[in-house]
Amino acid sequence: MNAHDTKSLLILSPGLPKSREGEPAFAEPWQAEAFAMTVHLHERGVFSWSEWAEVLSQELYKPGRRADAADYYDCWVAALSRLITELSITSTANLEMLTRKWQHAAEATPHGKPIRMENASNL
Repeated sequence: MNAHDTKSLLILSPGLPKSREGEPAFAEPWQAEAFAMTVHLHERGVFSWSEWAEVLSQELYKPGRRADAADYYDCWVAALSRLITELSITSTANLEMLTRKWQHAAEATPHGKPIRMENASNL
């Protein structure tokens, strides 16, 4: 399967926000990055389309979702996080540590500048 086919499959993800042209729509750069990471991992055979769709659907149908679906990419990231820990690509503890480090780096980054992990304090 080539990159175009993979992207085509991921565009079929339940509830994916789309532009008028049918392309994925992203409100923030991190959303596009999460989408790209998912495409990359799927292309590398880390998980199948059916695995992805099942886990994403579970996240999307959890109680407490926002009525306006503004939390769609939060569900996307939660699904990706679940898959990479369930498939033993990383541990939950490592993922939590990286999340804290990223948050520290974001807080230490001036507005409008790229977030760099080296800006994080040592945790």
